[in-house]
Amino acid sequence: MRLPSISNRASSWRLADCGSRCADWESDEQVVFLGAGTRDVGFCLGHRGHGRAVSPNARNHRSRNAPPRVIDWLLDSDPAIRWQVLRDLTDAPEAEIAAERARVATEGWGAQLVAQQAADGRWGGAAWNRGWTSTMHALMLLREFGLGPASHEARRAVALVRDRVAWRGCGPPECADNPFFEGEVEPCINGQVAAVGAYFNQDVGSILRRLLNEQLSDGGWNCEAENGSTRSSFNTTICVLEALLECERAGDTNEELSRARQRGQEYLLERRLFRRRSTGEVIERDRKGGAAWTRFAFPTWWHYDVLRGLDYLRSADIEPDGRMDEAIALVASKRDPEGRWPLEIRYPGVMPVEIDEVEGQPSRWNTLRALRVLMWYSKSDGPSD
Repeated sequence: MRLPSISNRASSWRLADCGSRCADWESDEQVVFLGAGTRDVGFCLGHRGHGRAVSPNARNHRSRNAPPRVIDWLLDSDPAIRWQVLRDLTDAPEAEIAAERARVATEGWGAQLVAQQAADGRWGGAAWNRGWTSTMHALMLLREFGLGPASHEARRAVALVRDRVAWRGCGPPECADNPFFEGEVEPCINGQVAAVGAYFNQDVGSILRRLLNEQLSDGGWNCEAENGSTRSSFNTTICVLEALLECERAGDTNEELSRARQRGQEYLLERRLFRRRSTGEVIERDRKGGAAWTRFAFPTWWHYDVLRGLDYLRSADIEPDGRMDEAIALVASKRDPEGRWPLEIRYPGVMPVEIDEVEGQPSRWNTLRALRVLMWYSKSDGPSD
């Protein structure tokens, strides 16, 4: 597939052919061209599969431009993925989506993860740890899975966390007795706690006030601000933005919160989601963790990457514009000949539940997220600078 290189300078380019990837496709291949003028972006959403049985759900519901055999592959999975595929990629009715989502609490990965909670309310014996097995990380995964906040399983689990889990041994000494949903001091961690707290209908007001006061002059956030840093971090900023969005969805619609979130979004967009504002250079690697933002992971945990940034903008219903073009083309370029996206990196640490994701292999989570990002972008009137 012929794609423009992403060079270390500001660029204006056109991606408008599918090259060899489409060579063996049938005539019903679907190519979408986005934009106008010198910044057109085109990508293939896929083609019809053949020689494989299609699941009942895929037969009954038209996909919104996603290739049917990829929809079938996505649906052949856990309820945590299936309900989001039905919601985001097909025209399934609300009742069917809700029924599939309800299964997250009682089947598969969601049920397995809920069952791991100890009687003291914790997962992994900690409010937070570095190995992905802690209470915070379990709740983050349950949010990603879409465990219904009103379900009996969610209400019971979250009540145990609220009433029994504190930060002793997991954060600064001054936060030892803080209840879990009051958080600690780092905005990266507090952003993740506030996101899951707001999602599960908990009071995270004290965290929210702290985060709003910690926004830097460039519009983002940085855990190193307490050590004198005046420049924001993509990693911290995406964690906080997701929290602010969840708080707004939970009913906190004060103007200060909305302004802060808009400024944080602009921080990402002004940098085209992966460039330095000062020089226009591509940010090759995160300075803190060494992660490449152009490689897509799931779960992302505290790490930023381009797909996570775009999926946030989609979730926030931001109108696409030309500052996203390069990021969108990067996502489109990673689709394999079967119409799927790989898991490019799996961050070191123990997963609390295995979710059938193998580094270097096609990833249902990345495919779901990439397809819904591209579809969101394609529904706009076209990017503009």
